[in-house]
Amino acid sequence: MVLIAGRLFPGRLFADDRSDQEIQPGGISRTDTLVLFDGKTLGKWKATPFKDHGSVTVQDGEIRLGMGYMTGITWSGPLLRMNYEICLEAMRVEGGDFFCGLTFPVGPDPCSLIVGGWGGETVGLSSIDYFDASENATTIRRTFESNRWYRIRLRVTVTKIEAWIDEDKVVDLVTTGHTIGIRSEVKLSQPLGIATYWTSAAIRRIIVYPKARETQPGETGKEGVPVRAPVER
Repeated sequence: MVLIAGRLFPGRLFADDRSDQEIQPGGISRTDTLVLFDGKTLGKWKATPFKDHGSVTVQDGEIRLGMGYMTGITWSGPLLRMNYEICLEAMRVEGGDFFCGLTFPVGPDPCSLIVGGWGGETVGLSSIDYFDASENATTIRRTFESNRWYRIRLRVTVTKIEAWIDEDKVVDLVTTGHTIGIRSEVKLSQPLGIATYWTSAAIRRIIVYPKARETQPGETGKEGVPVRAPVER
């Protein structure tokens, strides 16, 4: 069973078994998944009211973010704020800047994973200790091709933020002692949103997985297994 837009449906997440396995992190049952995009309608996603934004449409199982200063979608449904993974696929169609600015909650604080920013190659978190993705410890450079899908996976736990692009780990930040935040430009993306900057993009297969929360001293479940984090609404 999978949860799609708040309703349970039988069957597979995707028609293609191979793609299903690629996007699903190991060890997490499908009964735990929350599918945030059904490939047909925006559902609980709303077009983000950025100034001079491009069009937001659903076509061929994809959310299309048209060219504009910033264009994006913001989630209005239930979400997790800690101990979760979010997976999606993103593609730059046209333009030369970030095609996936994923704003997400870290407990009460917001943060953004920027993919392809600052001229098209910067990856990192904005902001860490008030420094954005181009100038903090998470900053890396990576080349991205247009019209190619990239699998993006983000994990948030009490002590870490981790991220992968395809099979490569691109963020591994211990958050203890750091100030987590966002740039003012993406405030409208809170609490969960995806945005682009002077770039058109396509997004698909947006899925959230609850993750077993980290064990605290003296705090384990049956046979020492940590209890799963509750869904926050």
